[in-house]
Amino acid sequence: MRAVVQKTLRSSVTSDGVPVGSAKSGLTVLLGVSVNDTEADVRYMAEKIVHLRIFEDEAGKLNHSLLDEGGEMLVISQFTLYGDARHGRRPSYIEAAKPEQAEALYEQFVADVRAFGVTVATGRFRTHMVVSLENDGPVTLLVDSKKNF
Repeated sequence: MRAVVQKTLRSSVTSDGVPVGSAKSGLTVLLGVSVNDTEADVRYMAEKIVHLRIFEDEAGKLNHSLLDEGGEMLVISQFTLYGDARHGRRPSYIEAAKPEQAEALYEQFVADVRAFGVTVATGRFRTHMVVSLENDGPVTLLVDSKKNF
């Protein structure tokens, strides 16, 4: 499982021109699921992301987590995080999970984050979405459950 984690002041998503989710100050997470992911990957990612110390403390150091700040999260499914563009000009998505597997693990990630007490908004799975966000910092991290980066 891979994620692009961005600290944001606000974020929102529309699908077919209809607003479907928004979050106040917190994190915007683009989440990709691979064919090899399991519930263990979901648990690792949820726990890791809500505890990332990427919010400023009183001294201005990145020392607080989303939980410390009481922030919100917008989670967007993004299979293209498993696009392999090393060869040719058209990325291969062979490592991305099939929609049924991906949606189940994506929904489990959302449930696991909510279990930490975080307010979570989502996009609409398998639709064309427009995501708007205001990156804070900017702070953007890549997180991988297989610890490839």
